[in-house]
Amino acid sequence: MRLTVFWQLMSNHFGKGYADTFARDHVMSELGGRTVHEALDAGWEAKDVWRAVCTAVNVPYEKR
Repeated sequence: MRLTVFWQLMSNHFGKGYADTFARDHVMSELGGRTVHEALDAGWEAKDVWRAVCTAVNVPYEKR
C-alpha cells in the first residue's frame, strides 16, 4: 500500500483534520506502543499500520 492511499483511507475514516491528529497523538498497543507516525517512521508497512488502525478503532469491514 502506498502512503498516499494510506493517508486517503485515514482521511476518509477520521476526516481530513482529525486523521493527522489521531496519527500523531494516539498510542496503540497494536503498533507496539507507538503512534501511527512513529510506526511508519520505524519502517512499518503502511498496510500493516492501516490494519492495526482498523482493529484499534473498529473500522467497518467494507471500509478496510
